[in-house]
Amino acid sequence: MADVLGKAVMDFQQGNYTEDIKTFSSLDEEDVIPIPYLFRNFKEMPKIEQKALKLAYGKVLDIGCGAGSHALYLQDKSLDVTALDNSEGCIAVAKERGVQKTILSPILDYSGDTFDTLLLLMNGIGLAGTLSNLTAFLQHLASLLRENGQILLDSSDIIYMFDEDEDGGFWIPNNGHYYGEVNFTMQYKEWKTEPFDWIYLDYNTLQNACWANGLECELIVSGKHYDYLAKLTLKR
Repeated sequence: MADVLGKAVMDFQQGNYTEDIKTFSSLDEEDVIPIPYLFRNFKEMPKIEQKALKLAYGKVLDIGCGAGSHALYLQDKSLDVTALDNSEGCIAVAKERGVQKTILSPILDYSGDTFDTLLLLMNGIGLAGTLSNLTAFLQHLASLLRENGQILLDSSDIIYMFDEDEDGGFWIPNNGHYYGEVNFTMQYKEWKTEPFDWIYLDYNTLQNACWANGLECELIVSGKHYDYLAKLTLKR
């Protein structure tokens, strides 16, 4: 698959920023990912991300690190942080920006160490792809946790994107799929990804999946737009 995100952040890092990443999904026709947003500092981050970074402790794995903004903040706070991404361009940029420990790998292929904190920000749980993959994904994350470790992740309940009826209910297509499953394509300049699956999880669905897989799930923060931060820990 074309390294769309990597090419975009590399251009920005090298001073060649001329356009943003376009996204096309099964939910809406077109949206954009502003590339400067991927280089934000702590003050520019949403409150949910700020809270997650403040809760991080010990040895940290930043999963889906992108341009390395979260890892850099934690590194500056003297935490032992490793940034992981499956994008060569993102890892190269993270290194250029000063991230000291990086891993180029899909998270499901990585099993080299265990950590006190796993970070999955910017809807990192979306990497599970579909609801049917969630069990294997959570079990793999749990295998990377130390005994008293934590998984910090944010996501959104995208129920608000569906039509609401007079009684306050929502019209969700009865197509056999969980409504948070989305199919995406990303494009940057002449490069375009193959379609890929991404999932947005409502908190109750996440909590039930955690309980079924030996994990405790705690709601830490609820945002203003159906978004939330959750902390997952191993059941005692």
